[in-house]
Amino acid sequence: MSANNNQVPPITEEDIAEFLVQTPDFFERQAQVLTGVHMVSPYGNRTVSLQERQAEMLRDKIKGLEHRIMDMMRNGSQNHHTIDRIHHWTCDVVKTRNPLQLPEVIAESLMQHFEVPQVALRLWDVAETYLNEPFAQGVSADARSFASSLSTPYCGPNVGVEPAGWLPDSAQVQSVVLLPLRDGAILGDTPAWGLLVLGSPDPARFQADMDTDLLERIGEIAASVLCRLR
Repeated sequence: MSANNNQVPPITEEDIAEFLVQTPDFFERQAQVLTGVHMVSPYGNRTVSLQERQAEMLRDKIKGLEHRIMDMMRNGSQNHHTIDRIHHWTCDVVKTRNPLQLPEVIAESLMQHFEVPQVALRLWDVAETYLNEPFAQGVSADARSFASSLSTPYCGPNVGVEPAGWLPDSAQVQSVVLLPLRDGAILGDTPAWGLLVLGSPDPARFQADMDTDLLERIGEIAASVLCRLR
C-alpha cells in the first residue's frame, strides 16, 4: 500500500505545456530542441519543422487579413453606392414644390434609383384638398389599423394583405416591404397615417432577416415630406 502511495503520477501533455509556459527561458538553454521538433502540417500528410509550421501559420494569418480587407473594400463600395442612391432619391423628393406631385415622385424615384419593380403609396387623414386624390382612396379601416400596428418595416413574402393589392401588378409580386408612415421615427408607436409598399417578383428580394436601416430612413424621409398633404 505504501509503495502505491509513493508512486509518481504520469506526466501529462497539460503538465508539459504548463512547464513551458512557466519556463520561458527553457528553449534558450535547450536551443537544440527547437531544431529537432517536427509536427504534422495541415497542408498534406507530411511533417515540418517548428519554424516551417510557424511560417505556415503566419501565411494563414496574413491571408485572413487580406480577405478581411477585401471584404471591407467591397462593403465600402456598396455603402458608397447606397449613399449615392439615397442622395439622388432625397434630392428628387425635396425639390418637388407641388405637394400634389409628392406621392408620384416618391414612388417613381424609388423605382428608378433603387430598382424596385413596383411601388404603391396610400395616405389617410389628409387635408380636405386632397381627399379625392388616388393616393387617398381605397384604404380600409383594417388596413389603417394594420399599418399602425407595424412597429418595424415588414419585409417578406407577399401573403396577400390588402396593401400588397395596391401595387400595379400585385399578382406578379412575390416579396414585399411595408413601411408605415407616421409622425416621428418609423419605429415609434404613434398612429400611422400612410403606408409605402415596395414589391418585387423575386421572392428573395425582400426577406424577413434583411437589414432595415435603409428602409427606415426612406420611410422617415417620405413621411417628413408627405406631411405637407395633411
